[in-house]
Amino acid sequence: MIRRPSTAFVLVASTLVAGAAFAQVSTRPGVGAVPYTNTSGSIGTTFRTWAPNATAVNVVGSFNGWSTSATSLSNEGNGWWSRDVPTVGAGAQYKFFIRRGTSTLYKNDPRARSLTNSVGNSIVYNPNAYQWQTPQFQMPGWTELVLMEIHPGTFNRPAGHQGVGTFATAAQKLDYLEDLGVNAVALMPVNEFPGDNSWGYNPAHQFAVESSYGGPDALKSFVDQAHARGIAVLGDVVYNHFGPNDMDLWQFDGWNLNNRGGIFFYQDDARHTTPWGPRPDYGRGEVRSFIRDNALMWLDEFRMDGLRFDGTKFIRTCDYQGPYANVEIPDGWSLLQWCNDSADAQWPGKLMIAEDLGENEWIGKTTGAGGAGFDTQWDGAFAFPVRSVIEAANDVDRNMFTVRDAVTKSFNGQMQQRIVYTENHDEVANGRQRVPETIWPGNAGSWFSRKRSTLGAALVMTAPGIPMIFQGQELLEDEWFRSEDPVDWSKATTYAGIRQLYKDLIGLRRNLGGNTKGLSGYFTNFFHVNNGAKVVAYHRWANGGAGDDTVMLMNFSNTSFPNYRIGLPRGGMWRVRFNSDWNGYSADYGNFGAFDVAADSWGYDGLGYSGNFRIGPYTALIFSQNGPSRFDLNGDWSINGTDLGIVLAQWGGDGSADFNDDGAVDGQDLGAILGAWGPVQQ
Repeated sequence: MIRRPSTAFVLVASTLVAGAAFAQVSTRPGVGAVPYTNTSGSIGTTFRTWAPNATAVNVVGSFNGWSTSATSLSNEGNGWWSRDVPTVGAGAQYKFFIRRGTSTLYKNDPRARSLTNSVGNSIVYNPNAYQWQTPQFQMPGWTELVLMEIHPGTFNRPAGHQGVGTFATAAQKLDYLEDLGVNAVALMPVNEFPGDNSWGYNPAHQFAVESSYGGPDALKSFVDQAHARGIAVLGDVVYNHFGPNDMDLWQFDGWNLNNRGGIFFYQDDARHTTPWGPRPDYGRGEVRSFIRDNALMWLDEFRMDGLRFDGTKFIRTCDYQGPYANVEIPDGWSLLQWCNDSADAQWPGKLMIAEDLGENEWIGKTTGAGGAGFDTQWDGAFAFPVRSVIEAANDVDRNMFTVRDAVTKSFNGQMQQRIVYTENHDEVANGRQRVPETIWPGNAGSWFSRKRSTLGAALVMTAPGIPMIFQGQELLEDEWFRSEDPVDWSKATTYAGIRQLYKDLIGLRRNLGGNTKGLSGYFTNFFHVNNGAKVVAYHRWANGGAGDDTVMLMNFSNTSFPNYRIGLPRGGMWRVRFNSDWNGYSADYGNFGAFDVAADSWGYDGLGYSGNFRIGPYTALIFSQNGPSRFDLNGDWSINGTDLGIVLAQWGGDGSADFNDDGAVDGQDLGAILGAWGPVQQ
């Protein structure tokens, strides 16, 4: 396992140097097919590509009858070929015709934004043509995020539709996500891949948006519509390998060694391949820029709010087994640093995510300290242990210390540096079922499956970290994920109560009620572990105090406890914010434990106060104390004349009395404070 890079990395010009200098990449603007309008108003397209071993390059297309001689590109003398072609505009189809000696190749543009399909033609695309409707979107704070990972092809496939879902059909469910409380969508890869059905982790064309999903403008529309609802959109990029199929990058200009991939790929035995396809050459300047520019394209042109880098362990090391197991690739490490530094320099609010699964804290350390510079990473050390606990058939086999360790773990002591989940596309696929199905195969809707799977959801939403659920998880989806099986939206009715349970948990995690701010705080005290009774309790807080301190009590056994004492961080009344045994979530639940508790001064669990609670079987309880009302402008626990005076003093302007956040204190705010008049319940 890599702990930190073993080679010093220095940023020189626009190229990172690791030991030996990388090839300097041409700085001439415009790579691929870039439409232009000159000063006289004439339209054209600049075609430009990198083919250092070619003896000649032509562009062939719908504009020249696909002639292999009519439109030749000029050799810039550094491996790059280019030409401005007048009258060619957006929508024109084309390919590069490459000669190397007596050999000829038809190749799609490596940087084409759009293709007819993965084995079709490149399409000239104007990246500035789309008219954005939500230019001022601000991503929610990272500690406030609740993610849902979705696959555009299966998230919302119309009933009876034999093809795939699209960005347009996925957008039809954005109102649903907004109502559920999800404020960030994590898209599985959207780059052009072979065929119409795929997870997307076999990228054939890195810069093109999958044609079966609707292409680049459809993706922009999806992002636009999500932003209009306050929902961030995160992309998923695959740089640990390319292809392996329908990939014109393979031997792009005809050159190769040992019948391997040519200019875009490593040629040596150790680094040339991964278990999923050929590995790009992270040491070659043009390939590094190709990858870095691709990452920045999604953040800039498509206005995505962050990126997940797939399989970073296979960018920084050669393999996980065999003669090259864990052999470092310093060029890969420095490439990750360059991508993250570039993103931070231009868009410091974008969330950069690693899927490393190597328990490597250096992934999240700053590049200045030698780290890779990611903001957060998927945490398999949460998912795997938690699933082992809730999926165990017998209560005696559930280890509460495993739960404690999963909840309290962090990277670099930073709460937001991990993404926690019990389901994602990998963990519910390839024969591994969804959590409810694993709990009781063939009976995912059973009481046991509902109870224990939602215990896992409660852990996800209350543990320190950025919580993530997978599409359909809140509907008790049972099928293992595959690109041919769409989400069954009829289950939103069948399991409406379970969906409400997830909505309530998400609302608490985001502090929408104003009384659970601690769930987004940096501090955790896991103060109670009863491995015999299978009960745990922990405390989350940001600054502490009423409306902030939040306590979780969870029972992982099929036993009810009518009088269970745990410690509490403060005196006063502790109110039930969530009870997963509420019969509103399912008619066969016992509604056990739905009582507020007044803390007494009996110290317990190392805390100064404690209380006796009722808790049902396989149940999660969440408690907090009422915080001051937002209408209590002076914090005296009463809505009275003093608060009214503050409203009148701010009249016509903006301030703390603008309760509806419309930019002005007015009659609506006056009506709101009068409606809340009187003592604030504590």
